[in-house]
Amino acid sequence: MSMTRVAFIGLGNMGAPMAAHLLRAGHHVTVHNRTATRAQAWLNEHADAVTPARAQTAATAATAATPAEAARGAAVVFTCVGNDDDLREVVSGPQGVFQTLQPGGIVVDHTTASADVARELAAAARERGLSFIDAPVSGGNVGAINGVLTVMCGGDAQAFAQVQPLIAAFARAVTHLGDSGAGQLAKMVNQICVGGVLQSLAEALAFGEKAGLDMPRVLDVISQGAASSWQMVNRGPSMVKGEFDFGFAVDWMRKDLGLVLGEARRLGARVPATALIDQFYADVQAMGGGRQDTSSLIRRLR
Repeated sequence: MSMTRVAFIGLGNMGAPMAAHLLRAGHHVTVHNRTATRAQAWLNEHADAVTPARAQTAATAATAATPAEAARGAAVVFTCVGNDDDLREVVSGPQGVFQTLQPGGIVVDHTTASADVARELAAAARERGLSFIDAPVSGGNVGAINGVLTVMCGGDAQAFAQVQPLIAAFARAVTHLGDSGAGQLAKMVNQICVGGVLQSLAEALAFGEKAGLDMPRVLDVISQGAASSWQMVNRGPSMVKGEFDFGFAVDWMRKDLGLVLGEARRLGARVPATALIDQFYADVQAMGGGRQDTSSLIRRLR
């Protein structure tokens, strides 16, 4: 597709590689990060993707001091921040993107946040002649780096159709699931599944270790059968080795499961296993593992 002027707000472990994929896809990308040095470091790292001599046709990149400045002149603004309050600040706050994004502009939010804040900001966007797509992702930092994220989207279908080719720069699956909030609800479904799989994998590995089995060999064989999962293939070997200093942090998983439990209470949905696993993650935090990968659940069983 032709070059599009976009902004990317939030250059954490997920946002930085996602913004880089947009740049490599040939778009003009203006970035903003709360810590300005991180935005400058991103620009320096990806300078080789910019070709000044071909500025009319090649990708260009810049940094901005505020979200509003980053959004000025952009057609689409991507956000990937920490939580609901962070999202409100960068989108609708005094220096937020709503201050400068022109009518017809679209905000695509990749934060894992509440369905309520997605609906709130979508309504505020409509009042300004804008669109807001809630588009949380699954696949972690590795998926972001490799450009193979799964993106679950809610919001206006026409706006989604406009941004789908842009999102495809860093995703292998981009799906529109319904009205505003549907993307965030789908991410909650995803996290319920991930937590359940990781807890059963932790129990299975701890059981096998107690039984004196050669667990690398056990994993090798059972990963070829019905018990296999992404978590088993990608996290099982590191769980056996006790390696957890990578991946999606326990602190973030607890934030996500808190969203799940809050929404479940509102809906009257029963999620007893998820509530229990959330407390297991609290145990890992108490053991000092808040920044460790979510597969560190096995630590409390050893």
